[in-house]
Amino acid sequence: MKKLALAAVGSAALVTAGLAVAGGMDGYKSVTAVSGTFAATTTSGKTDTRTCTTTDGKTITATRATYTGTASSGTADLNGPVTIDTHSVINTTDSVGEVDGRLSVAAAAGKTDLQFTGVYDHGNVAGLATGRAATHGVQLVANLSAAFTAGSPGGFSSGKIGGGTSGGSAIELGPGRCAPNKPVHENADAYGTVTAASSTSITVAGVTCAVPSTLSAAVVALKPNVDRVHIRCSLLSGTLTLVKLDKGH
Repeated sequence: MKKLALAAVGSAALVTAGLAVAGGMDGYKSVTAVSGTFAATTTSGKTDTRTCTTTDGKTITATRATYTGTASSGTADLNGPVTIDTHSVINTTDSVGEVDGRLSVAAAAGKTDLQFTGVYDHGNVAGLATGRAATHGVQLVANLSAAFTAGSPGGFSSGKIGGGTSGGSAIELGPGRCAPNKPVHENADAYGTVTAASSTSITVAGVTCAVPSTLSAAVVALKPNVDRVHIRCSLLSGTLTLVKLDKGH
């Protein structure tokens, strides 16, 4: 039981690391929904399984194993050979427990590297994965779920990263810059020669304003490229609209 307790401490450390990654996203401006599927049922290397019985008669099995397979996605970061290093602690009497570890995808642009912690319940695991995507500067936060069997043979099948997992979706957080809002001027004055005039709009010194029906007759009477005027326009219902017209300026 002492070794199992140490394993639980390691699991808690992984949870803390995941939260640190998720909490450090303030510098990221691009948020994109992504999804993928995976299966990893081939055991790679040594599998270590230890079992004990608790004082209340429950059988606890702790397993360390590595599984390989394939991840598929329309997102390049989640497409390629997958390797999953796992550590599971499962109450096999009640079929509940914890599965955590590292999921790596050998994508075309490099390696997507995720740490995950999930809850095991009667043959299925669902949890949260966080880490670095293969694309430079991009982080990934994903709900992850799969059917899971500890040991050898064993591994993950029908796995999902986002895309309707038991926990929800997945997103990539990329670097970027938010464009500042352009200032909206509520009033505009222009002096000079009329360059365009109609019953619906007038342009003077590069300023174009909508013409209300109350001033349309006066505007239509103007001669473009001849008459000089002073116009004042105000933002009305989101449109810069002529409110004053003085001829002869």
